[in-house]
Amino acid sequence: MGTVSNVLNRPNLVAEATRERVQASIGELGFIRNETARQLRQGRGHTLGVVVPSMANPYFADLGRAAEAAMNADGFDALWCTSDGSLAKEERCLDFLEEQNVSGVLISPLDLGEDRITDLHGRGLAVVLLDRTGTGVCSVGADHRPGGALAARHLLGRRHRRLLFVTGPLSFGPVRERHDGAVRAARDAGLTESALTTFEQPEMTAEAGRAAAERLLTLDPLPTGVFCANDLLALGLINQLVRAGVKVPSEISVVGYDDIDLAATAVVPLTTVRQPRADLGRIATELALAETGDPERHDHRQVVLSPELIVRESA
Repeated sequence: MGTVSNVLNRPNLVAEATRERVQASIGELGFIRNETARQLRQGRGHTLGVVVPSMANPYFADLGRAAEAAMNADGFDALWCTSDGSLAKEERCLDFLEEQNVSGVLISPLDLGEDRITDLHGRGLAVVLLDRTGTGVCSVGADHRPGGALAARHLLGRRHRRLLFVTGPLSFGPVRERHDGAVRAARDAGLTESALTTFEQPEMTAEAGRAAAERLLTLDPLPTGVFCANDLLALGLINQLVRAGVKVPSEISVVGYDDIDLAATAVVPLTTVRQPRADLGRIATELALAETGDPERHDHRQVVLSPELIVRESA
């Protein structure tokens, strides 16, 4: 059965006077065409879903803007969802995007198993994983173990021999890889277990960084070099240290990860490991569009980009 607008455009079905009355009612009621219904009739539409853990983290916002710009350049639009660190909500996001008849999904997954990927593909969706890999799917991400090693080596090169690693949940793959790379670099430089401390925070927010700083100040002896698994943690930690009268970097040096815009403009400009956010978003979109355009001949690719150390004043 057609939509109202389709029926009205078929004069043989609707008398002129009736059509004029219905058109007038449409104007009064503010009728909006049902785009989802139209796509269901014509096949999947020009929309890609994007699922990220949080839009409050500027890293995901920047990556997402680049992805959406690439979509728009190809005539596609983005439909956004956030999982908020919840596996159940991640599933609801995917169900919702399927209901909206998107052509594909870009996702930074909390837990997207092979069965779920196969199911999405079986329903005709392109899938691109951000910072994850999976069988029969495209992926794009940064090489986080070398990134973590870059941060630790920078602190070691500044002669720091008591290091603290402030991370988010180590169950999250990219965070664990950053931590593992930093720990390996410190051990390779001869640091003992007693010289390495790890604080695992439940979230990767500025507030979690502040809480880590308060905990740091109870240690004896204090660490002199801190690597935070993202910039929000690092900025929250630095702010609390400064409020407590600790001089950064002369007493404690701090390195972050991501290089969000706030890193360069902080009161103490942040030394950090830069992820190529714009490239990640653009490439992820290009991979999804390529599969959407020709799924039968599409070759899945796993793209890994290199992070870069950006030295500023905090370390």
